[in-house]
Amino acid sequence: MRLFIDEDAEGSSEYESSSESEESSEDEAIAGPSDIHGRRAQGNSSTQAREAEAEDARVEAAIEGDFDRLIQNIRDAGDGTSSGMLNKMWDMNLEEQEAEFKDDLRAASGVGRAKKKRGRRRGPVLSQQVRALIGEGNQAYVDANIPETIRIMQEVIRIEPRAAAAWSVLAQCYDDMGERGKALQLRIMAAHLNHDADEWGDLAQQSRALGYNQQALYCYGKMYHLDPTNVNALWDRASLAKEIGDLKTARSTMLAMLKRLPHHLPVLDELRPILIELSDFALCAELFQRAFDHYYAAFPSGRGVDPETGAEVPGGGFGLMHLLVLADLYNTLGEYAKAIDTIRRGCRWLQGRAAQKFWDACEDDREWDVPESTVQRGGEGEVQPGMYPLDVNARHRLAIARIKGVDIEEGKMHAKIVLAQDAAEYAPLFSEIADAYFEREMYAEAGHIYEMLGGDAGTSSMYVLLQAAACRRMIGDLKEAAEVYEHVIQADPGHNEAKMKLAEIYEILNEPRKALDLVMQVIESRKRRAAHREGTTDSGTGEPGSASLFEEGKVRGVKPKGTPAKANPNKLTLAQLRELEAQKEREAVQSWRRVQELWPRMLADDQEAAREWLVEAEKLVESFRETRALFLTSRHRGFRGMFPRSARKQTTEASEDSMASRLQLELGRDTLARKGAKAENVNTFRTIPFDDWMRLFMHYAFLLTRRGQYELANEVLRHLLYSNAFQSRSSQESIRLALITCAIHADHFQTVVEQARKLINGHQFNNEPIRILISSLGSGLRATDAFLVSTLSKHLLRETRLADAAVKDPESLRYNTAQRRYGLVGTSGKGDADDVPEEDDEVEAPAITELERAKLPTKPNPLNVAVYGQILLAAKSYQSALFYLLQAYDYAPDDPLVCLCLAIASIGRAMQRQSDNRHHLITQAMAFLTRYRELRGDTQGTDEIEYNFGRVFHQLGLHSLAVCHYERVLEAAEARTRLDTDDFGLAREAAYNLSLIYVSTGAAPLAQALYRRWLSL
Repeated sequence: MRLFIDEDAEGSSEYESSSESEESSEDEAIAGPSDIHGRRAQGNSSTQAREAEAEDARVEAAIEGDFDRLIQNIRDAGDGTSSGMLNKMWDMNLEEQEAEFKDDLRAASGVGRAKKKRGRRRGPVLSQQVRALIGEGNQAYVDANIPETIRIMQEVIRIEPRAAAAWSVLAQCYDDMGERGKALQLRIMAAHLNHDADEWGDLAQQSRALGYNQQALYCYGKMYHLDPTNVNALWDRASLAKEIGDLKTARSTMLAMLKRLPHHLPVLDELRPILIELSDFALCAELFQRAFDHYYAAFPSGRGVDPETGAEVPGGGFGLMHLLVLADLYNTLGEYAKAIDTIRRGCRWLQGRAAQKFWDACEDDREWDVPESTVQRGGEGEVQPGMYPLDVNARHRLAIARIKGVDIEEGKMHAKIVLAQDAAEYAPLFSEIADAYFEREMYAEAGHIYEMLGGDAGTSSMYVLLQAAACRRMIGDLKEAAEVYEHVIQADPGHNEAKMKLAEIYEILNEPRKALDLVMQVIESRKRRAAHREGTTDSGTGEPGSASLFEEGKVRGVKPKGTPAKANPNKLTLAQLRELEAQKEREAVQSWRRVQELWPRMLADDQEAAREWLVEAEKLVESFRETRALFLTSRHRGFRGMFPRSARKQTTEASEDSMASRLQLELGRDTLARKGAKAENVNTFRTIPFDDWMRLFMHYAFLLTRRGQYELANEVLRHLLYSNAFQSRSSQESIRLALITCAIHADHFQTVVEQARKLINGHQFNNEPIRILISSLGSGLRATDAFLVSTLSKHLLRETRLADAAVKDPESLRYNTAQRRYGLVGTSGKGDADDVPEEDDEVEAPAITELERAKLPTKPNPLNVAVYGQILLAAKSYQSALFYLLQAYDYAPDDPLVCLCLAIASIGRAMQRQSDNRHHLITQAMAFLTRYRELRGDTQGTDEIEYNFGRVFHQLGLHSLAVCHYERVLEAAEARTRLDTDDFGLAREAAYNLSLIYVSTGAAPLAQALYRRWLSL
């Protein structure tokens, strides 16, 4: 039986501390003016002494609380007799022990305060009966009657567990009997009552010698509680925890040491690998940064006395290696600016030039330029290159930070200097630079370095060769990549990853037989490994019972291997699942039949039929949405049915089997072709085709939106986007168009912009999604606000730049296979900081198989710049709008809309105070407006032309001219209403503007006539 101590409690409230305290019995005399200072000093010292005694009492009470709970657990688990009370396996909860240790670390105070040596505790006052029994037990021990001594001392412990002498004598008895483990247990029980730090230290050493490491950690913890200034106890505890793999305990203990010894480099050096192993890079960087700041301030000259050796060393001990560690941590965290600052400022400090802070104003690294550098910088009036020496390792960190950051050219300069070194000596640095280039998709630069390393047997490795082959493949050298993969396979015939990569290249090179041979080898290898694992059984046995207070084989936070999973009593069997699915299928078929019957009446706007249709459709929709098999994380695989044949190792095995089937089809082998056909996706769910499911979802969402439940409709359609049954390109676009339709009806134009942007991303260099966006926004204040949102303008500006680059400089574009889009070379593809794309804002992996690479445009596209110019026009940024609209005019000079927008932008700019050539702008506006009338023609949109002219004259204050054009609009409307009484054209807009002119000029009766004719309901 295992017994656990609750370490978080503060101790027993029944036991009062019996520590010695001195109280003054003398009356305090009245102090005169000359005694005030001395009295204050005495008062402060006495206050500190009382605080120390209170802290000691708290710690001792907590330890005795552990003792009380352990005794209570023993009594609860025992058989009630004194002989059986101690014959149990004791076990303490390590998690709770560590929690209490951390609480004490947080509460630790008084760094450097000397604590007085504790003496032995007197313990409670023993009764006459207990004292007599202890005397009898001692006499029995003197008479060498060990069994009688054990019996008497167990009886003493049963009566008064706090009798420390009984525990000590009992421990000595078991020691004499050769049971060292049980004797150690009893001494630990006695130590809970003695409160002697040295005793806990001895017990820790004994536990460690017997292999009871968890128990030793507990003893070290108690030793620290009693003497927080004992740094050696913390060091031993941390060393032991690190030795047994308990990294979390080692971390917390070393952090406690840093509280006692701030910025202590040996502790930091020991703590660093632990934090890295725990992936706590942020904390590690913070600790090293604090140490750097401390030593930087303590030794401004860059040299100081090492406290360990007493010799003068660079940085007072915080040297180049520590700077490199800090830079590596920042590079790992992606904080490249901090890594650059660490190397530049730290190396300058170590060279004794900390005062030269003017180098920080230089954005580049000219401070560390070398004479052989071909980069010329430092013109007249600028800071000249410093030409200071820089260690190659520090320069390597600078190169990594610059390449992964934003200044690739500066990083290339540093990388060139590093790569000039001996590759055999600096192979790790070469490899990391190549990895940085590879991460930035600079495959040519990365491939050169990988090939340099792979050409030497001393620096070559499987990783280097695979990376070199990947670079060759990415830059289009497929044959060279195949040769590298063949070399890897020749060196390691069991390297399945290389075989699959080579098979992909063979498939691209139209060599399916070679590709199929490699894939079949991989599949056969996988089957052999699976058979080997099934034939190997792990018959691990538990540890034999030990005399430790802890489960010694258990490391905190690590689940033991081979632990069988508990069976879930609520989990249905496969037969029960199939029966349940059959029942749900019958219900779905019944609901679907009723939905089909009601569908025509619902579309005919029969309210009763619509309500019933909505109820039945809701049942089907919810049954679809609650089916987990339709919403898997591997959406690209499609829906394989409710009970797929195998779900084990789906990702790797499916790719291998898929390639094998595809290659067999190419070679015309019918047998495997039929086998591959079995794994095809299922096109129905509960007998209903997915096309019908899509139609059902669409109508359900439209009906909800019409009934004012847009939020629910939006949720349903968004959820449908994640279904693996609708991951084809056409399905995704249909759902997004449905989302746009519902959003337009509900005036949620932000959703319109969001979904239209995704359509634009999926159809690069295509104007139709942009036309959908413009037509969906229509008119109105909310639509205008959505049209002016910054994310849309930035998105369209990026698309405009890409389209412009595709025409003028196609070589500057690179096709991103992950996003299936073209992007500018050297850009990160993350966009602006204010325009962070959402998770599904880009072309998603499920639809990749259907996407074809977009064709690059061959001539400028006026639509992109025109729409962006209209956004600026709506935002009243007329000058910027003129720039983009004039560019659109260059591309399409015969487009009447572009001419109209240019006229509006010119008038708007002329009306602004900042305009210094307003007459020129007005003349320009009238020229574009005239051109617009010519292109629009006399027969097309006559009222539109007249209205726009009247609106321009109205804004310029030429009311007489404006009235003429407004009246022509009304005359055209009168003629139109004779043919169609509901077709007013622009009559109402013109009538309203004309009434404003009449009111402002005092012609109120004319304005009232307009109100009655055109502006009344």
